[in-house]
Amino acid sequence: MLIAEDDPRQAELVRRYAAAAGHETFVAPNGHAAVERLRADPPDLLVLDVMMPVLDGLDVLRIVRADDAHWSLPVLVLTARSQEHDLLDGFELGADDYLTKPYSPRELMARVGALLRRGARGTEPERLVAGALTIDLGSREVVFRGATVECTPGEFTLLALLAGAPGRVYARGQILRHLHGTDQWVSPRTVDVHVANLRKKLAPELVATVYGVGYRLAVIG
Repeated sequence: MLIAEDDPRQAELVRRYAAAAGHETFVAPNGHAAVERLRADPPDLLVLDVMMPVLDGLDVLRIVRADDAHWSLPVLVLTARSQEHDLLDGFELGADDYLTKPYSPRELMARVGALLRRGARGTEPERLVAGALTIDLGSREVVFRGATVECTPGEFTLLALLAGAPGRVYARGQILRHLHGTDQWVSPRTVDVHVANLRKKLAPELVATVYGVGYRLAVIG
């Protein structure tokens, strides 16, 4: 686990909690050091403070998500700031979870454990199952409530992304990058069109809107 935190006391606090839970850790005192460590020895999880010198946490997150080698790296953002725009910025850039200081040790380690379990479920599963939805990644077949559903390539890619982590909120920009890479000429409305089509083909409540943030997959029967 890589802990990017410029406050030595906070860094040591997180390190102790993680060590007590059996995690091997490395502390980076600023954003630049965190990026260098990521590239030299990729961790299983990045715990990232927002307010850091040299490169702040959001800049580090941009670098991480722009690198194909770290697209799926679980990232937990820690910050003393709790304003809505900070939360949205973190999710928009690809944060997996967000915790505002001060936080309890139990909550921190529960979230760390959840992110690590999510990553350990298999980097390339052959099938994704979420309630009544089954996605076969090999044959690119979608089955919902026992019926096969025809999806366009874009719809399939979006649905597979959401089904890989049911309940997780994905920002529109994050989904767009997953669909089209770094193509800046694709309209963000493309995501909304795919979502609307999936709701028509599957169920209106399957892809839930998280207002002001993005979308998540609801597990329904």
